[in-house]
Amino acid sequence: MLFRSTSTHQKTRKPYALALLVVIVWFMISGIFGPLFGKLSSVQENNNSSFLPKGAEATRAAEVIKTFSGKESFNFPTLILFEGKVSPATIAAINEHMAGVGALTLDGTSAKIADYLAPNQSITAFPSQDGKAILANVPLDGNAIAKVLPNDKPVLPAVVEALRADVKPLADANGVTHYVTGPGGLLGDLFGAFGTLDSTLLLTTLGVVAIILIVVYRSPILWIIPLLSALFALSTAGGIVYLLAKRNIIDVDGQSQGILSVLVIGAATDYALLLIARYREELHHHQSRFDAMRAAYRGVWEPILASGSTVSISLLILLFSQLTNTAGLGPIGAIGIVSSMFTILTLLPALLLVFGRWIFWPRIPRNDGDDHVMTGVWSKVANGIGRNPRRAWVISGTALLLCAFAATTLKADGLGTVNTFTGNPESVVGQRLLVKHFPGGEGDPTQVVVTADKIEAVSAVLKDAPGVTDIAPQLEGMPVPGQPLPPVKIVNNKAILNVTLDKAPDSVEAGNDIPGIRALAKKADSTALVGGTSAVYFDVRTANDRDNKTIIPIILIAITIILGLLLRSIFSAIVLLGTVVLSYFATLGVCALVFNHVFGFAGGDTSFPLFAFIFLVALGIDYNIFLMTRVREESGKIGTRAGVIKGVTVTGAVITSAGIVLAATFAVLGLLPLVPLAELGFAVAFGVLLDTIIVRSILVPALVHEIGPKIWWPSKLSKS
Repeated sequence: MLFRSTSTHQKTRKPYALALLVVIVWFMISGIFGPLFGKLSSVQENNNSSFLPKGAEATRAAEVIKTFSGKESFNFPTLILFEGKVSPATIAAINEHMAGVGALTLDGTSAKIADYLAPNQSITAFPSQDGKAILANVPLDGNAIAKVLPNDKPVLPAVVEALRADVKPLADANGVTHYVTGPGGLLGDLFGAFGTLDSTLLLTTLGVVAIILIVVYRSPILWIIPLLSALFALSTAGGIVYLLAKRNIIDVDGQSQGILSVLVIGAATDYALLLIARYREELHHHQSRFDAMRAAYRGVWEPILASGSTVSISLLILLFSQLTNTAGLGPIGAIGIVSSMFTILTLLPALLLVFGRWIFWPRIPRNDGDDHVMTGVWSKVANGIGRNPRRAWVISGTALLLCAFAATTLKADGLGTVNTFTGNPESVVGQRLLVKHFPGGEGDPTQVVVTADKIEAVSAVLKDAPGVTDIAPQLEGMPVPGQPLPPVKIVNNKAILNVTLDKAPDSVEAGNDIPGIRALAKKADSTALVGGTSAVYFDVRTANDRDNKTIIPIILIAITIILGLLLRSIFSAIVLLGTVVLSYFATLGVCALVFNHVFGFAGGDTSFPLFAFIFLVALGIDYNIFLMTRVREESGKIGTRAGVIKGVTVTGAVITSAGIVLAATFAVLGLLPLVPLAELGFAVAFGVLLDTIIVRSILVPALVHEIGPKIWWPSKLSKS
């Protein structure tokens, strides 16, 4: 007996030492990448260029417009609206004051606003036609503001903050109210909101996940292990992304960083739940925790690898996008998923082995052969489906179809910058007042690049263009009352026509006028290029439409191939994918109803259908993968129909818990003051719960039970 005990002790010493070594290595990795993750916000590029579609007409127009400034730059207007009684004295006071704003320092640094002003442009103020407002334009250098301040903070929010603080005493002294708005003010507030994403989002997500894990495990200790593993995964992913962004290999913005945090914590926790559940199950059948972990690992490594591969490959397909910010999310998200997968398959098993069975206290699993997972609520659900599978899939499928029909009412044709915020920051209020007092595009006109000898011809045809209220060529200098007009500015035989629209330049409606303007301009000048804010918004929308039609089919093919290889079955891959796609459209239908009638959003961002598809289909298929790999395993032992019942029974609790965790992490996005992220958060949270509760729990098991062994065609299991 003594010899046996010593032998057993020696036998377990080696795997324990190996597990301890893995933990130590991971702490070293975290020590390297953790501090780098903390610097990730310093390499964000929250600038307008990230929303420009590659090769679009607005982009080509911007390249030509840069040459008119004498530098490689483009004019990015920041508008200051003064509302109140207008008098010559007030206009003179504002003009005098605005001439000196270039000397303002930014965010306590040595940088000045003058360092970021567009070259050869002046700051002037002029009254509205209704005599109730004054508008001043601070033209910024579009390239310069894309850089960072000496303290590594973004330029645009600092410029907006400095202008607001500076003009307040001026406005108060002249009895008017002030609003820093326009493209500069709106995007400054937008990127300022992004600046709070990293800390607020991360802390809230961790808190939500911790609470759910405590409830799921009913243990004061166990919840720390998966959460710690998720944090290691996040710090590793963030550190890698930082290094790549620092070397300009990938682009990071506030949105992609926020989604990275949610995605990694959600995915890592999901994988952790799956491994821990299988490990707990095996501990009831093995005396040695190392033997139990080997058995558990054999059962989960393949579905975790398949799940991670599905999501990461789907995200990498975003590289085909024409939009820089969409394409940038692809590798960032993929790095996050791979880090999650690698961490859970290495660090988590090591931590569980190091701490031993007691980590499950007070419900410590013993080697008692107890098949407790075969009883309870999920056993009843599984057996209920087995008794009448046809009724189960008909009712659940019909409910999903009814929701899917509502998807036709989803408005995802774009959001104006004003409608991007869930609240009413100063720039949004100012923009609404701006449209009230000035023609929609005044201060930010649509710019048409034409050949010098076609100025009059293009001007003539554009007078009848939809939404156009005024057309004026760009001059060599500012007009002076009582003096002859300066000549039209000609650069490389090109001129610019500033076309004022009757709508806000960043609105969906203004974007709708762009195709008509382009068609008429090209009739008079085949080389004409139409750019400016309204054109950018239209081209972004067009690029997103193209992405939806191109990227979504590629992702579907990739997922089908991965499922087919995992399950060794073409038929099952098609069935599983079909159920998830149906769930996706059902979610869009519910989103349409909620966005329109509950939240009161103006519409959906043009990228919303694609992002929702990525996270709903690629992540939603995870739960089908977790279920069907276990069903396949059991089908080889007890048959397909019995395997379905056991698969649902043993995976029901863990998959439901995983779905709740993932839904909760994405729901946190809804707390942010940005409509696109709030919409995405709701869609993914609702869709994941729909997949977890309806698709994975009822629809898929019922269909597999109904179809029987043929579900595994063409593998050998289809003949059993």
